[in-house]
Amino acid sequence: MSTAFDRCADRIAAADSLVICAGAGMGVDSGLPDFRGPGGFWRVYPALARARMQFEEIANPAAFEREPQLAWGFYGHRLALYRATRPHAGFAILNAIADRLPYGAFVFTSNVDGQFQVGGTPSERVLECHGSIHHLQCAAVCSDDIWPADFEPHIDADACRMLGELPSCPRCGGLARPNVLMFSDWNWIAQRTETQRHRMHDWLHRVARPLVIELGAGTHVPTVRMTAEHLGAPILRINPGEPQLPAERGVSLALGALEALAGIETALQRRGFFAP
Repeated sequence: MSTAFDRCADRIAAADSLVICAGAGMGVDSGLPDFRGPGGFWRVYPALARARMQFEEIANPAAFEREPQLAWGFYGHRLALYRATRPHAGFAILNAIADRLPYGAFVFTSNVDGQFQVGGTPSERVLECHGSIHHLQCAAVCSDDIWPADFEPHIDADACRMLGELPSCPRCGGLARPNVLMFSDWNWIAQRTETQRHRMHDWLHRVARPLVIELGAGTHVPTVRMTAEHLGAPILRINPGEPQLPAERGVSLALGALEALAGIETALQRRGFFAP
């Protein structure tokens, strides 16, 4: 494995910038749940297991119309969980690598947890392609307004229900929902994400030798993986379950994010990459 880490270090040393493409697997080493398959999802939300409710059914705007307390029980629990979670050391490793490259890094992530910003990535260098749970919008889309989720969710975890008053839209007084792209979602307000997308495109036009580091991005929801491949740059693919990558496209590591990044960091240290 040290040879693969050295190949990754060679790729990084030849780059002038990083595009960090991160899927759900990036958060596993921070202790965040992995919702792949109903088993993992239902372990975290036993009330939904008892109702035999699939992830796609609760992560759906129809759930806010049908059972808003239940829908907010799910999203409110996630909001509190993400606020309480500290990013693992791999985030700091990525920041340290980016600091040594002329154009730094830009993050493209399907994660809605805000962990990159908490981990030290400037918010203007993050594209959240599925939105952010830390922002709200009107469920009825009375306007294109998006605002911070400045409230404390109180959740009955056993029943997966939010207690007390539900978040409301300051413009119309109706129900608010997370500014997150859900399944079968035609009402997601993408304005914030589109602004991020324009920033990323402007940045990509300035760089000359980008390297993609793809972390925990699978094929079930392939947005991140496809984006990484379509950028046309060499790829370091880090994925314990789906590491497949043609050798001519880059290097693949069948490891979790933290273990892989720690190995890459050691290889870079051996070659003096972090020296002042």
